[in-house]
Amino acid sequence: MDNKIERTIQGRTRDLGGFEVRRVLPYARRRMVGPFIFFDQMGPAEFAPGQGIDVRPHPHIALATVTYLFDGAMQHRDSLGVDLTIRPGDVNWMTAGRGVVHSERTPDEERAAGHRLYGIQTWVALPSDKEGIEPAFHHHKAETLPRFERDGGDFRLILGTAWGHRSPVEVFSPIVYLHGELRAGASTKLNLEHDDVAVYLVEGAVTIDGQALEPGEMAVIEPGTAPELGAQLPSRIMICGGAPLGERHIYWNFVASKEGDIDTAKRDWVAAAEAGFPAGGRFILPPDEQEHIPLPDDIKPEEPVKPTPDSPTS
Repeated sequence: MDNKIERTIQGRTRDLGGFEVRRVLPYARRRMVGPFIFFDQMGPAEFAPGQGIDVRPHPHIALATVTYLFDGAMQHRDSLGVDLTIRPGDVNWMTAGRGVVHSERTPDEERAAGHRLYGIQTWVALPSDKEGIEPAFHHHKAETLPRFERDGGDFRLILGTAWGHRSPVEVFSPIVYLHGELRAGASTKLNLEHDDVAVYLVEGAVTIDGQALEPGEMAVIEPGTAPELGAQLPSRIMICGGAPLGERHIYWNFVASKEGDIDTAKRDWVAAAEAGFPAGGRFILPPDEQEHIPLPDDIKPEEPVKPTPDSPTS
C-alpha cells in the first residue's frame, strides 16, 4: 500500500508563563500547511478560583488569528476597540493586515469561579497582496457555522470549504478548517478539494489508512491522495489546510513574505512603546489596557531579523 502520509508532526510543549501549550506549527521541516503557519493546542487546563490567563497586549502583522474553544472562555480586546468574550464553538477571526494589537485574558466571572480552558489557536498567513490591508475583526457565533454528519462523524466547518459545505467566515485564500467529533468505528475518506490537508488528533484514537495517530500529533496528507480516516475510540480531531501561499518569515508575533517588513514592524513596536502608544500610530493599545509585551531582547531593533520558528506568543 502506498504511504499517503507525507509526514507526522508531534506537538512540542511550550510554557507561556505558567500555562502550557502544545505547539505543532511552525515545524522545521513543514513550516506551513496551506496558509496555516501557527497551530497551538491550549490545555486542557484547570484554573483554581482567582487564577487565569493574562496574555498582555502584543502586535501582529500580515496574518489572521483564529481562536476556537472546546471548553472555557477567553476575553479578547484589540486596538480596533473590540472587547468580547469567546465561548466554545465560536470563531474569532482577527485580520492583522498592516498591524493590530490585542490581549487575551480570562474573563472576570470565570477567574472568580475557577474554570477549565481547552482549545486551539491558529494563525493563517495572508496572501502577499493582502498583507498590508487594514486590520479587521469578525466574530461568528457557533450556531452560524455549518454542522453536518458524515460517516459516523459530527463536523463543524470553521473556515473555508469542505465536502460541499462553506463557512460564512470571510477568508482571503482557499482554506479548510474543520472540527470533527468521531464515534468509535467511524470511517471517512479524506477526499477534500484542497492542495494541502492535515489531520490533528486532539484526543482519542484514529488511524489514517491503518497508520495510528497519537493524541497531540498532526499527520500531513500526501498531496493528491485521499486516505481513509478511521476512529477506534470516540475521538476529537481538527482538519486544516488549503492552498499553499509560498515562503513566509516569522519572528515572535510577526509574519510576512518579506523579511524587511518584519524589521520595520519590530522598529515600529519599539518606537510605539517608547512614545506611550500615541493615538494614530501603527500600533496602539486596546482600550482599558496599560500593559504590553516588549519586543524580545534577544535581537536589538536595528539588527536584521532571522526567522525563529518557536518564538510566537499567541
